[in-house]
Amino acid sequence: MVPEATSFFTTMTTVPTSAAAAVLLPSAPVDPDAITVTGPDFSKDDFRTVEGLLGSYERIGFQATSLGKAIEIIEKMRSERASTPTEPLNPELSSSPPKRRIFLGYTSNLISSGLREIIRYLVQHKHVDCLVTTAGGIEEDFIKCLGPTYLGDFHLPGAELRKKGMNRIGNLIVPNDNYCKFEDWLTPILDKMVQEQRLSGDAGERHVWTPSSFISRLGKEINNEESVYYWAYKNDIPVFCPALTDGSIGDMIYFHSFKNPGLVLDIVQDIRSINELSRTSEKAGMIILGGGVCKHQIANAMLIRNGADWSVYINTGQEFDGSDSGARPDEAVSWGKIRGDGDSVKVFADATLVFPLIVAATFVKADRESGVTMESTKTL
Repeated sequence: MVPEATSFFTTMTTVPTSAAAAVLLPSAPVDPDAITVTGPDFSKDDFRTVEGLLGSYERIGFQATSLGKAIEIIEKMRSERASTPTEPLNPELSSSPPKRRIFLGYTSNLISSGLREIIRYLVQHKHVDCLVTTAGGIEEDFIKCLGPTYLGDFHLPGAELRKKGMNRIGNLIVPNDNYCKFEDWLTPILDKMVQEQRLSGDAGERHVWTPSSFISRLGKEINNEESVYYWAYKNDIPVFCPALTDGSIGDMIYFHSFKNPGLVLDIVQDIRSINELSRTSEKAGMIILGGGVCKHQIANAMLIRNGADWSVYINTGQEFDGSDSGARPDEAVSWGKIRGDGDSVKVFADATLVFPLIVAATFVKADRESGVTMESTKTL
């Protein structure tokens, strides 16, 4: 049998046509504008700076390309927002002067992390027009003004931490004492807010708090330049939190309702406010870190104006389960929440890894080039 097999192979001197056609399939002509895949060459000075390195990301491929596109889109948002037109492009808009707005949304864990300082920078320097987050994204900012959060480990045993009064957020640790300090700080403020609400009612015009005015008041009361919401209060940047009671703030409001009932928080005024911010924007961009409420509240507001012009999603969610958190921008296009001709990208990444790089390559770069410093904004 061996000689016969050998004879069979030696008699075939021509490559089978079907195999050649399958393997050597000719390519269609390549578009002359096609971008080649090229990584940074560290032997060249151009790539030995962070700025040069980030500039090369769009040609690396995979999520590096998405990150490069995110930088490009956010730079468009920033630069167009900075150049407000003298006349509105759409005469139906009531905004005067017409505004190009940036809506920033983020989940609570990012305030627990060191991204808090990145977000504070954007608010302090007035680089965004609106914030949307969850309850933890509000309270953790104030709690950090009262006591620090510490680095821990993802694998610390929960039962042992509970015995010690230590709360774990991923690989971060928050002592439970911090929440006790938060209650001590918040309760007198809630008392004053209830009193002001009652006095306004006695005067014939009852003042009703909204989640955004509640957060602004806390920003005023904390009076601490380390706080995101102190700067939001100082710079009159609205902060919307549709799920304000879903966290420690909700616990404190619950306890307070037994001791001094009567506080009213009106979500109707807030939904009108954020939707009007969207509707009256000449152009609008959304930067969303994470998913859930903060993502959809902004995207839904964009529907009022038939979609955002620029959109950057940064999260690790997947779309196979049909969740809004994991959905790619194209799904939002189908709902009218992102414009069909808008610029959009989703970066599949942990925001703590990539958002500092994006901000450094856009807002911080522009501030540096224009001579803006942290000290020059202390009196804003």
